[in-house]
Amino acid sequence: MPFFEDGEIKIEVDDDGFIINWDSWNEAVANSLAKGEGISEITEDHWKVIRYLREYYQQYGIAPMVRKLCKETGLSLAQIYELFPAGPAKGACKVAGLAKPTGCV
Repeated sequence: MPFFEDGEIKIEVDDDGFIINWDSWNEAVANSLAKGEGISEITEDHWKVIRYLREYYQQYGIAPMVRKLCKETGLSLAQIYELFPAGPAKGACKVAGLAKPTGCV
């Protein structure tokens, strides 16, 4: 398996850059992953999305549908794409430390 490395951070990821071990995620890892996604600084709106994704994933074992993500965070899809230019699945889920989504997020 490949590794993602940024300074002191070294975590195992899949071929698409998603974290393999949920427990290896923390806020420092999120900041490093965000840099890899072209996000220079994680704002409170970023954290709102990240926290919601992590809570939902922890409860249900999958990422939420994008409609639910928007409804529960109060952010529009356009705003999600402004925050995570790669989108809710590739960008937001990756930064949140979720496994690669299999369906529509």
